[in-house]
Amino acid sequence: MYRVGRHAGFTLVELMVTIAVFGIMLAIGIPNAGGWLLANRARGVGEFYAEGFGMARREAIAHNTASRISLTPNTDSGQLDWQVDLCYPGADTQCLPGQEGWSTTDAPAANDPLGAGGYRSVFRSAGSLPSAEQLRPSARPDGASQVYYTALGWVNTAFAERLAQLRLTPAGKYANDTPALALSITLAGMVTKCDPTVSGPDSRACPP
Repeated sequence: MYRVGRHAGFTLVELMVTIAVFGIMLAIGIPNAGGWLLANRARGVGEFYAEGFGMARREAIAHNTASRISLTPNTDSGQLDWQVDLCYPGADTQCLPGQEGWSTTDAPAANDPLGAGGYRSVFRSAGSLPSAEQLRPSARPDGASQVYYTALGWVNTAFAERLAQLRLTPAGKYANDTPALALSITLAGMVTKCDPTVSGPDSRACPP
């Protein structure tokens, strides 16, 4: 007499249990995944801006002259484009804010010792960054958008309206689930990443 063997596979009950467990995992995991992805993208945005501040300082030291970084709103993402310029002091300019003689993306600085083959400004677009509706940039002090560097790479404190800190604040539905991030520019020209929502002696706190 032959015995009927049990077929491999799921029974209806097992399938329903599996679907229920999968649904619970999705309900829990998807919102958390969204916050996790935004947190990772926030770190990427932080690196985008840190690259600009670091480049401005390095170029000042490398060329032994003044440099600056300027942040301007990007109309697509609401984030901030940045541009690094150089300037060589001379009889016609002291490389102060508002003065001419700075390099552009099309031409070197007026007194560049390399002439037409000299340094041209570097521009980076923020168009591909997360929307400001998700991650809102803000400057400290309010309205600041530039940092000027000396030939030694230090921040030029003669420019009183200099940017001291750039904050990236999660907005919308991720406002309470994703930590804020800030980039602080020290007087030595260095950039430090910190959490603007905490205070000392917490190691995550921003410099005063």
